[in-house]
Amino acid sequence: MGNWNTTFACKRSKSMRKQMDSMNHNTHHEGIKTVKVNKVCDFSGNSDLCICVVTWNMNGQMVYEDLVELVGSNSKSDLLVVGLQEVPPKNIARLLETALVDTHVLLGKAIMQSLQLYVFGPQNSGLSIKELKVDKHSVGGCGGLIRRKKGAVAICMSYNGIRMVFISCHLSAHARNVEQRNSQCRHISHSLFSKYRNPYSRPAQVTFLTSKDQLLQEAERGQVFDGYCEGTLSFKPTYKYDVGSSNYDTSYKVRVPSWTDRILFKIQDMEEIRASLHSYESVDDIHSSDHKPVKAHLCLKVNEQP
Repeated sequence: MGNWNTTFACKRSKSMRKQMDSMNHNTHHEGIKTVKVNKVCDFSGNSDLCICVVTWNMNGQMVYEDLVELVGSNSKSDLLVVGLQEVPPKNIARLLETALVDTHVLLGKAIMQSLQLYVFGPQNSGLSIKELKVDKHSVGGCGGLIRRKKGAVAICMSYNGIRMVFISCHLSAHARNVEQRNSQCRHISHSLFSKYRNPYSRPAQVTFLTSKDQLLQEAERGQVFDGYCEGTLSFKPTYKYDVGSSNYDTSYKVRVPSWTDRILFKIQDMEEIRASLHSYESVDDIHSSDHKPVKAHLCLKVNEQP
């Protein structure tokens, strides 16, 4: 399965098309750069924005205690971004709001059946939000009880003057479908927020992204996600587990364990915004899905202009 989230943050004048196209083929491609995790903030507590990003394929299962464990430890984050795939037909927004009632409020949500995205901010942070937009793009998917929708949902917003786009995506499964996933990425990047684009709009500049383990090879070929960064993969493959256990697939299919769930990020202009990655990890003690959730914590600092 390909699951990913994306965020952009910006303060300058270029078109959003440039950022979205960076998900696609680029003649002068860089691939994906691996960055180390800094346990201590590089900005000595003076970050302008700290963001926790979570991605989780729920496999159609709903255990409230798992949601609480997943989001309840992020009370110090300015923004909490939760991208979910294969979500069961439950009111997840209400459950997340209940889990975060003491610290955060829901700022925006984007939902396309089982593919969902939520952005939470601190209490009384509503006045910090401007220009919030929501979009979605379908690339298919099958039915069933949880209606496994494939495509992307996105939220564009300005928070304290930093413009961002968050994207949660679910792509086609199986290693043999890599070219299909590349094509889906191209469709998504050209379609999201296309009706809002104009050459005078301010762009977004920071990107978080989660996707499949073939991601690195395709990025090196210049097919997708050129110029993105990822923390070192220090956690075990997040798929496929026997539900209810920490054992990898023991069914007759015997799926090869893989790092299906990934989080990447990209800074469009390092002279304007710096980023420090403080954690990149899976949450291994959640057992209700055949995927393990993945979390990343990134702090942003807007550079002083001369």
